[in-house]
Amino acid sequence: MPGFRVPAAAAALFTATLFAAAQAPPQPAAAKAPAHEHGHPTPTNLKVLPKEMTGDQVHDLMHEWEAQLGVTCKTCHAVNPKDIGPNGRPRFNYADDSREEKASARIMYKMLEDINANYVAKIENSGLPVTCGTCHQGHLNPEPYSPEEHKRAAQATAAGAKAPDPK
Repeated sequence: MPGFRVPAAAAALFTATLFAAAQAPPQPAAAKAPAHEHGHPTPTNLKVLPKEMTGDQVHDLMHEWEAQLGVTCKTCHAVNPKDIGPNGRPRFNYADDSREEKASARIMYKMLEDINANYVAKIENSGLPVTCGTCHQGHLNPEPYSPEEHKRAAQATAAGAKAPDPK
């Protein structure tokens, strides 16, 4: 896909995984455990993330997004009440696309990739790429920007006081 870039964290993790695999001595077939026992299963319905990502890479990326958005897995992923885990709770059905939030996350990811590839990358010394946290800062819905609140917070900080909580 033209202009598509793998997120820096995912690319680094993928490269590190490949390097580690290349350095590891080969193991006998009997010693290898199935991927789902020690890691996360291979994703089956990646629609915007690179299809080559492993289950562990997707899992790590989802936890980055979780922190940047202040959400949990259940925000986007539905549970399967017929698939009970060892803890007695239903497991997530990660391939299920029924949640509206999952569709929104895919749109936001494509937007983020477009911003980084077609705008930020074209600015010399632009610094860090845009991430979910750039706008969301730990909230599912980004806080609206208020010039007056920003000005009050800046004045309070300059005066040595704690900036007021915008909530």
